[in-house]
Order: sequence, then structure tokens, then C-alpha cells
Amino acid sequence: QVQLVESGGGLVQPGGSLRLSCAVSSGFFKLVAMAWFRQAPGKQRELVAGITRYGSTNYADSVKGRFTISRDNVKNMMDLQMNSLKDEDTAVYYCNTRDSAWPWGQGTQVTVSS
Repeated sequence: QVQLVESGGGLVQPGGSLRLSCAVSSGFFKLVAMAWFRQAPGKQRELVAGITRYGSTNYADSVKGRFTISRDNVKNMMDLQMNSLKDEDTAVYYCNTRDSAWPWGQGTQVTVSS
């Protein structure tokens, strides 16, 4: 059973930064496209950023230019650098394969508030 463990969330003021990390317990990590998702209260889970096994990236329009996704295929880890955070970025953030193939982890809460 693959385990996904997200970390790095917290409370930050608007305009601030956070760096999220995702640890994956499977060696298949290096073979699959991965992504960060988020779910705000009362809303559906949405894709925030994706990264192929080779490192090509794509972003939701709402975070383009502010967030950067990266991965380490040796350590089986993926990060999300979030800059210029806005109130609307408040959500629980999750990592998974691009097609959400693995069991969801517990997520990490990001709260942007003054």
C-alpha cells in the first residue's frame, strides 16, 4: 500500500510563503506523473500543479507565477513552493499521482489570513 505524507502547511499572512513537501513510500514514484491538489471548505478538490516523471510542469491559472512544483526521484519526494500567498489559497493540500491513483494522505492545512 502506497503511503503519501504531506507536510509543511501552516498559518501565513497574505503575501507570505510556504513550502510543502510530499513523501512517497513507493519506488514507482519516479515512473509516474505527480501533482498537488487542494480542497477548500465547501469546494471540490482541484489540481494546483502537476509534474511529469521528467520534470515538465503545469499549473492552474490561479497559481501560475506564484507556485513552483518540483520533485526528487532519488528521495521519492515532491515539493510545492508557494509564494505571494492569497486568502483564496487557504485549503487542505494533498499530493497524489496526476490521475489520483494512490490512496489519499491526510493532507496539510494551509491557512492564509491576516
